Amino acid sequence: MAAAKMTQSQMIRGLAEKVGVPNKVAKSFTTEYANMAISETKKNGVCVLPGIGRLVRVDRKARMGRNPATGEAIKIPAKKVVKFRVAKAVKDSIVPPKAKK
Repeated sequence: MAAAKMTQSQMIRGLAEKVGVPNKVAKSFTTEYANMAISETKKNGVCVLPGIGRLVRVDRKARMGRNPATGEAIKIPAKKVVKFRVAKAVKDSIVPPKAKK
């Protein structure tokens, strides 16, 4: 059985306890942090979240694809997508790199 995932309210409560502020202040901080990341990514195409990673807006080109049900070729239009790139320090702390032989 998998371990229980942390809910948003558990995260807010934990943050409030660590910093020593009320839950309401911690919730408003996390909401504003997310809003700033969204607006910065919209405006500049990238937003660095220090110690965590970065949000990056990527332009995908139009391409040809296939309908898996019929096998028919279809044109997939160009679009913008948002990707999250995890910081190397975070990645290495969660999944340590393999030792070189």
